[in-house]
Amino acid sequence: QVHLVEVGGGLVQAGGSLRLSCAASGSIFSITAMGWYRQAPGKQRELVAHIPSGGSTNYADSVKGRFTISRDNAKNTVYLQMNSLKPEDTAVYYCNADVRIGYYSRESNYWGQGTQVTVSS
Repeated sequence: QVHLVEVGGGLVQAGGSLRLSCAASGSIFSITAMGWYRQAPGKQRELVAHIPSGGSTNYADSVKGRFTISRDNAKNTVYLQMNSLKPEDTAVYYCNADVRIGYYSRESNYWGQGTQVTVSS
């Protein structure tokens, strides 16, 4: 019913930049929080950045000052601008959203399929 599609991953040299975007589509009444997570090989999935429908954003300490999360509510889209990339940022990045599909519906959590980000040294 709800699909999240990420685009923008790729290969970049250390110090470079990438911009990820994630568009939600389907039966959407409202989207509360949206966020980006990442999972490196052999590691657990971790929160990168989080943005609620109102209020302040949150970032993992490892990306503060380098990454910026933003959203366009009219387009049901969340973005992640990644600057000063480091090899340790290499991971599959996943979009996440809390979505209500109707006025009386409870929130459900959805994940995108992931996009690979590789930072070479």
